[in-house]
Amino acid sequence: MSKLVVEIVDASDLMPKDGQGSASPFVEVEFDDQRQRTQTRFKDLNPQWNEKLVFNVGDLRRLTNKTIDVTVYDDRRDNQPGKFLGRVKISGAVVPLSESEGDVQRYPLDKRGLFSHIKGDIALRIYAAPVDGSDFIPPPAEKESKEEPQEEFHNQNQNQNSFEEVYVETMKPKKKEKETRTFHSIGAEQSFEAKPPSHLPPNQPEFRSDFMRAPGPPPGAVMQMPLPPRQNPEFQLIETSPPLAARRRQSYYYRSSGDKTSSTYDLVEQMHYLYVSVVKARDLPVRDVSGSLDPYVEVKLGNYKGLTKHLEKNQNPIWKQIFAFSKERLQSNQLEVTVKDKDLITKDDFVGRVLIDLTEVPLRVPPDSPLAPQWYRLEDKKGMKTNRGEVMLAVWMGTQADESFPDAWHSDAHRVSHSNLSNTRSKVYFSPKLYYLRIYVMEAQDLVPSDKGRVPDAFVKIHAGNQTRATRTPQMRTMSPQWGEELMFVVSEPFEDMVIVSVDDRIGPGKDEILGRLFIPVRDVPVRHETGKMPDPRWFNLQRHSMSMEEETEKKREKFSSKILLRLCIEAGYHVLDESTHFSSDLQPSSKHLRKPSIGLLELGILSARNLMPMKAKDGRMTDPYCVAKYGNKWVRTRTLLDALAPKWNEQYTWEVHDPCTVITIGVFDNGHTNDGGDSKDQRIGKVRVRLSTLETDRVYTHYYPLLVLTPGGLKKNGELQLALRYTCISFVNMMAQYGRPLLPKMHYVQPIPVRHIDLLRHQAMQIVATRLSRSEPPLRREVVEYMLDVDYHMFSLRRSKANFSRIMSLLSSVTLVCKWFNDICTWRNPITTCLVHVLFLILVCYPELILPTIFLYLFVIGMWNYRYRPRHPPHMDARVSQADNAHPDELDEEFDTFPTSRPADIVRMRYDRLRSVGGRVQTVVGDLATQGERIQALLSWRDPRATALFIVFSLIWAVFIYITPFQVIAILLGLFMLRHPRFRSRMPSVPANFFKRLPAKSDMLL
Repeated sequence: MSKLVVEIVDASDLMPKDGQGSASPFVEVEFDDQRQRTQTRFKDLNPQWNEKLVFNVGDLRRLTNKTIDVTVYDDRRDNQPGKFLGRVKISGAVVPLSESEGDVQRYPLDKRGLFSHIKGDIALRIYAAPVDGSDFIPPPAEKESKEEPQEEFHNQNQNQNSFEEVYVETMKPKKKEKETRTFHSIGAEQSFEAKPPSHLPPNQPEFRSDFMRAPGPPPGAVMQMPLPPRQNPEFQLIETSPPLAARRRQSYYYRSSGDKTSSTYDLVEQMHYLYVSVVKARDLPVRDVSGSLDPYVEVKLGNYKGLTKHLEKNQNPIWKQIFAFSKERLQSNQLEVTVKDKDLITKDDFVGRVLIDLTEVPLRVPPDSPLAPQWYRLEDKKGMKTNRGEVMLAVWMGTQADESFPDAWHSDAHRVSHSNLSNTRSKVYFSPKLYYLRIYVMEAQDLVPSDKGRVPDAFVKIHAGNQTRATRTPQMRTMSPQWGEELMFVVSEPFEDMVIVSVDDRIGPGKDEILGRLFIPVRDVPVRHETGKMPDPRWFNLQRHSMSMEEETEKKREKFSSKILLRLCIEAGYHVLDESTHFSSDLQPSSKHLRKPSIGLLELGILSARNLMPMKAKDGRMTDPYCVAKYGNKWVRTRTLLDALAPKWNEQYTWEVHDPCTVITIGVFDNGHTNDGGDSKDQRIGKVRVRLSTLETDRVYTHYYPLLVLTPGGLKKNGELQLALRYTCISFVNMMAQYGRPLLPKMHYVQPIPVRHIDLLRHQAMQIVATRLSRSEPPLRREVVEYMLDVDYHMFSLRRSKANFSRIMSLLSSVTLVCKWFNDICTWRNPITTCLVHVLFLILVCYPELILPTIFLYLFVIGMWNYRYRPRHPPHMDARVSQADNAHPDELDEEFDTFPTSRPADIVRMRYDRLRSVGGRVQTVVGDLATQGERIQALLSWRDPRATALFIVFSLIWAVFIYITPFQVIAILLGLFMLRHPRFRSRMPSVPANFFKRLPAKSDMLL
């Protein structure tokens, strides 16, 4: 005899059912004709039971065929059946067989019907174990709770943290529900068993999203909705419920007032800090024999010590530095602020100090005004006031919402020197405003080559910043060549670059001679805002190559010189693509005057991370992680936490949203410049993308996202990042109207950019953004920007090619299912369905005006049916769709290879042969498609005179027949012929198929 233990821990965010905004829930569990219930928790939408319900299990081998029904009811206390609050069905196949393997898991409550209004979740701990020393447990009578509400409230506090063992009662079989759904957990079946995170306290439920993941329902289990193949549960999203103010405000009866888009810093957990602002000092006494004073301040709290910069020979120094000490790590009740004299040879001299009791420090919460600093007289080491010397300080308790938080010295980075302190601070960056520069090269006149008797083979080469473009050589050689080519570049504000136009003569292979040059400042180029008239072309004088620009301006104007005709303009009506269009975060035009107003706000709370990999293990250290988020032209960077594998940032940022069909990217990196990293690079830990259109408005999403990185050794999970997201809509009408507007600005459709230029311009835009941000302070380094923008996304990857092919096959699978369904109808596999299709077909033929309404009604019904199976979590990077979890090592090595390749010749030859084999298959498929199209053309081309004659005679007969026969009769005849019974079908191909396959194609004309 064995027992099954179902421990009811708690529930959260239940639906109020008593008409007073609350509920009195209890849980009823049924297993194998045995039913038990917990006590009732009165007026509590977030109840805690901590009760154990024990059931008899005859044979553990039969447990896999059983189902555990857990139902939550509202206790009405009027002898009426309780109102339904939700239920969970759990397959017995996933129940652990020992108490040590039983983890607390949280399950969302399921509806009983399509129109049930249910929300919330329940935490359960389920396990099975044999009973020692007994073969049978006598089932005592079920305990019914009959206490009054006052007694129940009194007993609730006493039994809040105690566990109650209630034994089983055998009952009659209960009538089964029509709709059931079973939750499966992989924890008891897979070798990579999911364990609760180590930082959770005892009995704290782990928030999981993989409770529905299983290889398949066991025999006898209830039917599930068919799901696509799932990826490794280790790479799944995990929903969490951190104590955020935004979640507490999202109760059922909460109604926001005022401007709902105002930022309240409610998407992060509050972290309290002790802020110490060291402003300045005055009248400091001299301690050095030389008569000079090099003062600095040491702020000490327990074992943490922060230092200001030392100022040479200054008795009235001004520092204006702020120190922040985490309240969680306060090791003393007394703050010590010491002023010292810097001495390079001997020990630093003591000048004076100030001791502050932390129990008297005030609490400041924004938007309170900043705390006014005060003068404190210095004391000696014995605590006596000195005659000289005062220091101005401000000390207060605050949160990370304080405006001093980003620029403060943090106790988390106490080992960082002053020179590297800026590399650890949180900052906000903005990408430079980018424009397209369009140059239309028309013609040149009177070119003078060095060899007077030679007609130049001229072409134009243009440099703009680090970009170089060149025209082709004209077909006819002449002294006044014409090109008529358009070249495009990317430029950024402020327009400091110089456009260098040079006309070169191609003397031989790899040998060019400059015939003349032209220097044009970008700021002098006219700006075209939209589809207005292009600027008129202008003639420019070309300078000789040996003459500098200064000499040209000082020289007298020549009577004769070579000239070039150009049309230049800066295009402000385009959006400069600096990231892939598949996950772009900004689609606004460059010109500020053409931008539409925002339609909403995106708020991001970067909470924490866990299980990070030690990136500095070779140096005997852990990881110095920080996060970077990019949306639109705004980049944010969190502070760096030193030696942390489970960092907690709790920083919140806000962006304006102009288009809901955009993507925000969040990346995690290891800071390699905390201690004079030199040329070392910041290592990538992983990144997350979230598309805004998949988020519901005004809903707070809190999840752990897996940080996946593809390396030459395979897919690697470097940890999990916890984020809180909220998309708030300002105007619902404008947001819905956005779906009918063009994705890109008007200029992209009126005057589209040539396809051959798009990838090159995108790469140049990425390089400009990376260069500009790397020159900020602290710098957002190039490797970080390139990883966030996916610079190498356009490079060839066999793995990515397989992923795209798999996406196409998955897309076509629905078409295949429709064709298979139609074939089953035609072959009468299910006679009843086929008869119903016949009836529907006859109705639509007789009433053709019902065809379109029927189609759109069918689409509506399918959409409403799929609504219940809609995604509950925002999508994230899928390792299975990316073909990253089973990629071959050689494919990954090829993907990470440089361009041009740096691999040995034999490996390159092998990859070339593999590419040839793949190309051969593609060639065959393309050839087959071309063959079918040429056969269609051959119907009327008279390449086969007999086939064309048959076809046109048949077409004439059908034209007469269709003209004299009503359309409904023809449709009915064709439909009945297509749906005829298999008894009247032949296994041989049909006559039209035979005729089509005999038509000629051009495949026999290929060499």
